[in-house]
Order: sequence, then C-alpha cells, then structure tokens
Amino acid sequence: MIGLALDIIRQELNNYLVLKLDQAPDTNVITLFNVSQLGSEGGSGNNNDASANAFLTLVNIEEDRISKSPENFVRNINGTITYKHPKVFLNLYLLFSINNTIDYKTALGQLSFIIQFFQYQNVFTPLTTPALPAGIDELIFDLHTVSFQDLKNLWGILGSKYLPSVMYKVRLIAISEDFEQGGAGLIQRIAINSKNIQQ
Repeated sequence: MIGLALDIIRQELNNYLVLKLDQAPDTNVITLFNVSQLGSEGGSGNNNDASANAFLTLVNIEEDRISKSPENFVRNINGTITYKHPKVFLNLYLLFSINNTIDYKTALGQLSFIIQFFQYQNVFTPLTTPALPAGIDELIFDLHTVSFQDLKNLWGILGSKYLPSVMYKVRLIAISEDFEQGGAGLIQRIAINSKNIQQ
C-alpha cells in the first residue's frame, strides 16, 4: 500500500518535472530511492535508481491517533454488525532530495519545482488521481520544517552527505486487514426482567 501510493505520487511529480525541465517524456527525473544507499556499495555505483537527479525517500512513519476510531465494529447496510479491528491511519514523512552531482544552481531550481508542484496540488484523491490504490480516500501534503539539529540527526542516520532537500508530512494512509473477527445482529429491543421484592 505505502510503496504503491508513493510510486503514484512520484509519477505525478515526475510528469510535472519533465514538463518544467523540458525533458523527454520517458525521462526519470525523480525516483523512489533510499538515499542512505547513495554512494555505498550497491548504491549509486550499481543501482540505476541512483542515477536520477532527484530522490523520494520515506524517512519516518507515525500513527495518527486522532483519526483512529475507538469502535471495534462496523455497521453493515443489512442491519448487522461485523467485529474487526479499526483501521490504522498513518502519517508519512517524505524527504525529497536533489543529487549534488549536477550543477548546484540547477539542483536548487529542481527543488523549487518540487515545492511548486505541492503548492499547486497538495491534496490527492481518487477523483484527481484515479491511479491511487483502493482504500486511500485522500493524501494531504504539508510542508514540514526541520530544525538544524533535526536535520543534522537525520542526515547522520542516513549516513550520507547533505543534499539540497525538502520534507513533507503526508496524511492519511489507512492500513486495514479485511479479516473479520465475527458478526452479530444489531440490538433491536432491550427487555428488563424485574422481580417484586417483598418487604
């Protein structure tokens, strides 16, 4: 689910960058790639993904507890209920970074286009993006500001030299297993049995 959703967003962004940078339609300007592998064995030397100008990397996942339903059942149309665990809603932190092997001014220009794309379209729904996987109702991209200390820690964890980059927080990816724990009918009537107590 996560990989498929991110690849669709990558394709949408790639189409935009190809247009803005006046590239051939089949050019891969941005790729889904773990930037921590850049320059390592099996990274840029042997991986075609690392040859792109820009990278999209998932750097963190957090649960959105506010959107989580407290109920462990679903009401069906036919008047019954199905017991199942509620969906888990996730926020994703995505890092868009530009390969520093290209001209620095060009790299900053590409970074500007990425920001411009999400300023133009920061909400993706099945109506605007029909290729979105089933179960994703909405993806909302918010620019996420990273402090200098957090930036240092992030690139330290990634084990890579800093690249011109921008981070976005993406809401809401819903993860759900369709396994049902059981079912029952709705309660239609409550009867209370009372007893007369002799004093």
